[in-house]
Amino acid sequence: MKILVTPTSFKADSIGPGMDLLRQFVKEHNSELVFNSTGRPLIEDELIPLIKDCEGYIAGLDFVTEKVIDTCTFLKVISRYGAGVDRVDLTAAKKKGISVCNTPGANAQAVADLTLALILCVARKIPMLDRKTKEGQWIRSNGTELYGKTIGILGLGAIGRGVAKRAQGFSMRVLAYDPFINRQYALENNIEVSDFEGVIRNTDVICLHLPLTEETKYIISDAVIRRMKKGVILVNTARGGLIDEKAVCEHLKSGQIGGLGLDVYEEEPPGTSPLFELDNVVLTPHTASHTAEATVNMANMAVQNLIQVLSGKSCPYIL
Repeated sequence: MKILVTPTSFKADSIGPGMDLLRQFVKEHNSELVFNSTGRPLIEDELIPLIKDCEGYIAGLDFVTEKVIDTCTFLKVISRYGAGVDRVDLTAAKKKGISVCNTPGANAQAVADLTLALILCVARKIPMLDRKTKEGQWIRSNGTELYGKTIGILGLGAIGRGVAKRAQGFSMRVLAYDPFINRQYALENNIEVSDFEGVIRNTDVICLHLPLTEETKYIISDAVIRRMKKGVILVNTARGGLIDEKAVCEHLKSGQIGGLGLDVYEEEPPGTSPLFELDNVVLTPHTASHTAEATVNMANMAVQNLIQVLSGKSCPYIL
């Protein structure tokens, strides 16, 4: 048996209970571990030669296309190291009888932390002020307070809930939209349930915590941005395809969007972008879930999911 492991933060030299459990399983079943040596997510042609003889696969942010899945003769499970599965062709996997599972909630606190960090950095222009100070400049530049402002959360899953709690700690009013919202949870936690339009039109800060699907692709478009409050702060730590980066860039220049925080991009890594030239933009390299605690949680869940499926046991996180 071969098991492929590709997440960039779960490598051959990783330590922790997840890796210990995986190595023990491999030893007991006389299996072989195959790792991603590139240090980045794998594209189709890189993935095929590694995966074609594997029975198990712990997947990072690789592009698991129909072509990749069609080459898999023995594969039984794709265990995503993370919650998002937009880069896995679920239809092709189902057709081949391959189970796909994920690790919902494992990185929620880490992503919620970075979301609020980006909001604060954009609102107070911290990276720009840091850079100017180190350059010997002593400038005065007014930021924006979060106190008393309204935050709109698009997607009230585990991450969105974490952001709501943190925002309330800054005395912010919280509006949330989610097509599958838990109204009882919202009521008990002082979160105002809204439709999409209400969040777009009535909030000072908007953050995205939605999956990337055909329905959510470019959910933040030019037309939607024009309906937002002038000077709105926009933060995306979910998936790059949720926003139209070209439209956002133009509205940052006009002032319709007051500031932008991104951890995810339409193309990763993003190469060059006009966003790099703007002082009201704060960018991080898809690092929201990269905390010591989150990597341990995701590794544990991903390995447990893999072992449960390969052992013929019930796995609660099969999609």
